Amino acid sequence: VFAGVGERIREGNDLYHEMIESGVISLKDDTSKVSLVYGQMNEPPGARARVALTGLTVAEYFRDQEGQDVLLFIDNIFRFTQAGSEVSALLGRIPSAVGYQPTLATDMGTTQERITTTKKGSITSVQAIYVPADDLTDPAPATTFAHLDATTVLSR
Repeated sequence: VFAGVGERIREGNDLYHEMIESGVISLKDDTSKVSLVYGQMNEPPGARARVALTGLTVAEYFRDQEGQDVLLFIDNIFRFTQAGSEVSALLGRIPSAVGYQPTLATDMGTTQERITTTKKGSITSVQAIYVPADDLTDPAPATTFAHLDATTVLSR
């Protein structure tokens, strides 16, 4: 399952066609085991915030109803936080640390804790995380890192 949160439509289209060319997605039959969920950058923040949750719900369906082990990619989990911050501002909430929504820890925790193993299957997640100004202590990535088992930091 791939959840493209705030993706550029060109990038989503490129990924789709690369998956077809590589045989990951088959247009000839129903053997493909791929679900793609996108919310473009120009979408309202509420729609962008729901993309990560929709991708996660799809992964939970395959885990809980189909009994499968699922690999969930979220690109970019920071955009989920950013969209939540925009929704919070539209609702008139007073921002907390560095201008993020006061519900940042709860929103992230609720999302990340759904990525788990059950008796029927498992969800393993790989998430891209934009780190504003390369500051690993920024509340958005720091809150995300608290829920991850491992991180790999790439230099620019």
